[in-house]
Amino acid sequence: MEGLLQSRGGGVALLPAATRPRRRSQLCGQLRASVRGGVRQVVTVDDLRLTRGDAVVGADDHHVVSNGRAPEAGVEVEKLRAVAEAAADRADMHDIIGRQRDNWNHLLLHSTNSLTLAASVMAALAPAASSVVALKASAGVLLATAAVTMAAVNKIQPSQLAEEQRNATRLWRQLERDVRAVLDQKTTPLTKADVQDAMDRVLALDAAYPLPLLPGMLDKFPKTVEPTRWWPRRQLKKKLAQSSKAIINGARRGAIAGNGWTQELEEEMRGIVRVLKAKDEHEYVSNGKLALRLNRGLAVAGPALAGTAAVAAAFIGAGEVGTWASGVAVLGGALAAAVNTVEHGGQVGMVFELFRNVAGFYRKIQEDIEANLDEADVERRENGEVFETKVALLLGRNTSDLGQFREMASPSFKDEDIRDFAGKLF
Repeated sequence: MEGLLQSRGGGVALLPAATRPRRRSQLCGQLRASVRGGVRQVVTVDDLRLTRGDAVVGADDHHVVSNGRAPEAGVEVEKLRAVAEAAADRADMHDIIGRQRDNWNHLLLHSTNSLTLAASVMAALAPAASSVVALKASAGVLLATAAVTMAAVNKIQPSQLAEEQRNATRLWRQLERDVRAVLDQKTTPLTKADVQDAMDRVLALDAAYPLPLLPGMLDKFPKTVEPTRWWPRRQLKKKLAQSSKAIINGARRGAIAGNGWTQELEEEMRGIVRVLKAKDEHEYVSNGKLALRLNRGLAVAGPALAGTAAVAAAFIGAGEVGTWASGVAVLGGALAAAVNTVEHGGQVGMVFELFRNVAGFYRKIQEDIEANLDEADVERRENGEVFETKVALLLGRNTSDLGQFREMASPSFKDEDIRDFAGKLF
């Protein structure tokens, strides 16, 4: 016998043995012995080795149970941890870049307006000054610089860039929270599908809100206005067999019960999808188109006015034309400063991006609802009561308010009859 463990009055002592090998480092598990009914229990070293195998110890990560999961899930756990760390890093980067681009907007706005107004003052004073050549040259140079600066700033739209980074920061932090919540769940085993879903969300966010300015910047004046998409597109599920379709079409609508789902809840969700598509999303896309048209007009008008003023400044002091040229330079410079202030001081680009993001927010709710409704097996859906609460919170409503959308799921209910918006949050 290699050695004996003897329990005395709750204490534990290891009896010496001549043949026992000195491997104390391998016997570092918890050693327990109990005395029941006054009878001493003897535990052999072999039993202790079995106990050591059950009580997960050691430094080998491949044999450590992560969050109570089986060792084979350790690879998926590490992958999700890497995704969470990447999401946290992305959130920090977008936050820093967003602050930088917001500073650009303020600094470039004030600098350009200062150039334009200073040039306008010089153009006004030039006809009566003795050094007319110096003043008109200075005014022309400043106005030309202002025109080029306006054109460059209008191309990149710093206020819109800052709004992109702010929204990206929020979404990356949301992704990090979601991944860490999955890691904290000890009951559900992790699979490769969980890792792939997280990776798809990372790639979709990278595509929706790129970090580089040039190249890769999002088009600030798109030909068509679409809701922003920062989530992966769901793959169409395989169609069910013909027999399964018959069962679903014939009996499913009257037999939905389980996992928190009822026929009434399905009707509510279908009505919400219809209202979101017909009212909420359409409203913000339309507002986005108006903001885009306004921003495009201002982006062209500002540099054009400043450039016209710069050309007019070159004719100051040239007889009768010089008097008119001075007035055109002053007026053009003042109007250019006013247009620049409205565009970038009012952050019209940011407003356009905000409308697109809100439209995307409502589009995502639609797709989440449709993904649940398209699942024929109610047991594979998200719990109906929990899902209803999530939708109500996203819309800024109480769950009791969602019942009013049930009638709107009927095909007989026309889109023109929908008066109220589904969302109250925005």
